Amino acid sequence: MRIGVLTGGGDCPGLNAVIRAVVQRAIKGHEWEVCGIRHGWRGLLVDEIEALDLSKVSGILPRGGTILGTSRTNPFKENDGPARIRAALVDHRIDALVAIGGEDTLGTASKLAQDGLPVVGVPKTIDNDVNGTDVTFGFDTALAIATEAIDRLHTTAESHDRVMVVEVMGRHAGWIALESGIAGGADLTLLPEFPLAFGELTGMVRRRHDRGKSFSIIVVAEGARLADETDEAPHVASGKKDAFGHARLGGIGATVAERLEEETGFETRYTILGHIQRGGSPTAFDRVLASRFGIAAVDLVAAKGFGRMVGIRGTQIVNVPLAEAVGKLKTVGPELYQMARVFFS
Repeated sequence: MRIGVLTGGGDCPGLNAVIRAVVQRAIKGHEWEVCGIRHGWRGLLVDEIEALDLSKVSGILPRGGTILGTSRTNPFKENDGPARIRAALVDHRIDALVAIGGEDTLGTASKLAQDGLPVVGVPKTIDNDVNGTDVTFGFDTALAIATEAIDRLHTTAESHDRVMVVEVMGRHAGWIALESGIAGGADLTLLPEFPLAFGELTGMVRRRHDRGKSFSIIVVAEGARLADETDEAPHVASGKKDAFGHARLGGIGATVAERLEEETGFETRYTILGHIQRGGSPTAFDRVLASRFGIAAVDLVAAKGFGRMVGIRGTQIVNVPLAEAVGKLKTVGPELYQMARVFFS
């Protein structure tokens, strides 16, 4: 048997750990061959497919990014995309496909599975917003990076008596902002799920200064907005959209900082962490979780569990229908948000 593996969407710490686990499990556990598909779904459309063996994945566990490359290609926006993918699998004698990705990659995998293609999914996103799993690999690394950045900004904020606004990733779900805000001791956190009015934000900062604190740290998710803004859409850094219809977000951090300084008179600066959160070596937690996912994906292929995605519930590896996993996003709920508000100024 021969299986293919691809990585789609944004890069993420832990992708190489999954690839390594898929290859090791397939070859050692099942004596299968493995093909690496380069640049996500695009590789199947333009025939970028290569053999993967044990030597190709040796030493990649601690490396960030993905040795296969990635893209945001949407086969359903390409001419005869699904048919070309099916033909590529036949031409390369690929009997099953392991698709590693987030909402868009897995959404494509779900549609292809419904058309009869033998595909299983592995959830990947630093935003931690894939439904059907308690956590996705990559999130822990991004969270650690954001927390360290907030820790470092504390010293500058305190030294200069400034308000520091930190913009982190999170298009629809504020998991990075919520947890890095708690872990980094932020004084206020803005999430896409729970918009705050600007007056509430300035009131919290003023109360903190009234208590004798001359600095504040505010964490905002890139997809957050202020409740009293007339435009309900999130701030965008570019009007261009990718193949899945997503605009590049950004700007809420600058908006909050500029308005806050103008309204309160407190010196305010903003920092955008951006792609720094995606890069570098994965944490031990992400390496282990990604390895477990890779092994489980190969075993799911062996069980012919096509059209399903591996995940984790508690400490146990599970699998769920891909359609369920991509049916809705996993967002921050009110209970966790109220817990975070305990620490707001």
